[in-house]
Amino acid sequence: MRPVPLTFYVAIPLLFLSACRSESEVPAQPEPTASASTGATSILRPDVEVPEEVIAPVESFETTIGFPEGGGDLDPNAIDMLEMVAASEQFALSTPIILRAHSDSAGSDAANARAAEERGLAVAEWLIEAGAASERIEVIVFGEQNPIEPNALPDGMPNEAGRAANRRVEIEILPRAPEAQQATVPQNAGSRGTGPKGTGPQEEPLEPSDES
Repeated sequence: MRPVPLTFYVAIPLLFLSACRSESEVPAQPEPTASASTGATSILRPDVEVPEEVIAPVESFETTIGFPEGGGDLDPNAIDMLEMVAASEQFALSTPIILRAHSDSAGSDAANARAAEERGLAVAEWLIEAGAASERIEVIVFGEQNPIEPNALPDGMPNEAGRAANRRVEIEILPRAPEAQQATVPQNAGSRGTGPKGTGPQEEPLEPSDES
């Protein structure tokens, strides 16, 4: 029999040790997680939209509806302004809507109050038809008390442009329902609510007015 070199016997254990060491040096593979084995997804799912928090506006919405021709009918300019009101973010809330109704000084105090009230109620009716709850709306009648322009010229003649500007309804929509905030009403102003807020004091019959 042909003799086997000594190096052959030495190489066999070396190869065996090398194989064992290679197996021990192979890093262990991480065990599959539950989500990988079951197909579960994270709770932070990208396909689920998180609803955004609704934040009330920090400012009130204010504008003025004019009645330059007198009476209580809403003209096209007034309708355009009211549509802007209805599109505001404040209108979409449930916060109070204050309507301050004014007239010029052409007629008697009673007639001017009547004309201002007619305008305030016309605006309130439009807002209710646009979706505002009636109990949100409060109409405050100022009559001729708070003009924004002179009703008469320096020589005493009527200031027609000024009187047209004074025939108006000022709208304010509060940004949030206040706990203690109340509409400021002058002593001689009547307050009339279209909803459950009361209708204000009873008045004597009012005289008709053409422009007030």
